[in-house]
Amino acid sequence: MRLIFQYIRKHLCIFLLSTFFLTLEAMADLLQPAFMSRIVDRGVRNGDVRRILIYGMMMTGIAFAGAVCAMMRNIFASRTSQAIGRELRRDMYHKVQTLSMENIDRLQPASIITRITNDVTQIQEFINRIMRMMVKAPITCVGAVVLIMVQTPRQAPVIMIIGVVVSLLIWGNMRIGYPRFGAVQKSLDRLNGVTREFLSAVRVVKAFGGEDEETEKFGAVSGELAWANVRALRAMAVFSPLINLTINFGIVVLLWISRSQRSGEIGRLMASVNYMTQMLFAVAMISNSLNTAVRAFASAERIGEVLDEKPAQEAPGALEVPTVSEIRGDIRFDHVSFAYAGAGKECLRDIDIHIRPGETVGVIGATGCGKTTLMNLIPRFYDATRGRVLIDGRDVTKMDEKTLREAIGVVPQKALLFSGTIRDNLLWGRPGAGQEELERAAGIACAHEFIGKSGQGYDTLLGQGGVNLSGGQKQRLSLARALVRRPRILLLDDCTSALDAGTEAKVLKGIREMGRGTGQEMGQKMTVVLISQRICAVMGADRILCLDGGRVQGWGTHRELMESCQVYQAIYDSQIGGRENGGET
Repeated sequence: MRLIFQYIRKHLCIFLLSTFFLTLEAMADLLQPAFMSRIVDRGVRNGDVRRILIYGMMMTGIAFAGAVCAMMRNIFASRTSQAIGRELRRDMYHKVQTLSMENIDRLQPASIITRITNDVTQIQEFINRIMRMMVKAPITCVGAVVLIMVQTPRQAPVIMIIGVVVSLLIWGNMRIGYPRFGAVQKSLDRLNGVTREFLSAVRVVKAFGGEDEETEKFGAVSGELAWANVRALRAMAVFSPLINLTINFGIVVLLWISRSQRSGEIGRLMASVNYMTQMLFAVAMISNSLNTAVRAFASAERIGEVLDEKPAQEAPGALEVPTVSEIRGDIRFDHVSFAYAGAGKECLRDIDIHIRPGETVGVIGATGCGKTTLMNLIPRFYDATRGRVLIDGRDVTKMDEKTLREAIGVVPQKALLFSGTIRDNLLWGRPGAGQEELERAAGIACAHEFIGKSGQGYDTLLGQGGVNLSGGQKQRLSLARALVRRPRILLLDDCTSALDAGTEAKVLKGIREMGRGTGQEMGQKMTVVLISQRICAVMGADRILCLDGGRVQGWGTHRELMESCQVYQAIYDSQIGGRENGGET
């Protein structure tokens, strides 16, 4: 609730203006039965045509004024609710960008998508209802009660009893509905998660003929959402008819009490019945609006969880802010251990290594040994559980995050490209890069040739995720994008797995030359951390880190590891074999 009114306050002037027109509209509706009673009691009973016409024209004028007010109220309500929805989505999107991977893992991407879309829509609908109905309904209800009591005082006790009963029913509706609508949103999270997983792996599903299994899984989650909605809507299905029954029963009682009404006061009776009918519609509006409010409050709570989420990587104390050009690429893992949030054990244990500036370091080990996790600690995608990661002697947790990442180029295990042109994707590395720089980076990544053969060259449009490229082409573009950045530190996470041996060797040779400050990028050294499953990719590195079970099993050159590290020897034998002279064949 606090979150909703926090955003309403930003548009308080328009909100109050809408409420003003809404109040005038409600007053216009309340005046209609009063004039109708005068037409009947003073005009029809006495046969006074002139009075009938006067009151009739006054009713028409009031109705016209009410319609104008309703139009103005709708305009301002729609404008305010849409503006608040836009701001909520913008603030949530910005907040998510400030969160660490640990925060995002905990909140879950599918749930974040639901909160930015469906939950914000629920709040928009609630704010729209506040400005269109929820304020009008109480005004109409209270005004109708007061006017009934003024016109027919004998009916006051009935009205009071009806008000108490209806209030209790509305309270019960909210008390039961709130947790149920919260469960609906959580079920929607799970549905979005299953849908997202299927769409991202649709080729694998089709390749293995898993459509039936996926359909069954989707059906089960969809059924959970349907059942959650049924449970939530049952409250409205029970309470709304009870509220209508209470008010209709009140109308019957009112007519019974008025059975001895004098014929000269029939107009007042008609007005009272009309006011009771207005009360019925007003309470129905309140009930429906409160059901919307229950959903909105549940959604606001979920949105608040994201906006109040504290980044897991907030830097303590003063930040060290070197410029990118001052970063040399000296990396030190000082007895680093790491465990994912909620994990039972550490996936990295006591990593203590030093990578010198301009050095190319290969990282190899079995699947799940912690290679990617180790790489993710350098740009602070995650923070070490114990120990420190140092760059140029500075603890990364005390460095400006933006500057740190500007000095690092990352090529992830899965090549990720965006919709747009090849040029657009490469310029993600450095927006101000010129054509010559793009071609140079693409040349090192062995991508320039196939780009030139594309329909529009560097202006060739790519589908979502680069769907119109092969796996190897996507990897090379992803690598070229990182090279365009001219990083001080280049992190390569098994990014040549889809390349043939010849192309891979050529790419790695160009990267090593670039790292040493030779070749096409003379004078600028670059530290390279190369993760690979293939030993032939890391053999030419200056030094190699061999991991197993999250621990360092070997650290040195290829020849040194062939002499001292059994795990490395086993990897070599399984992939190449025929060892002679310390690993040379």
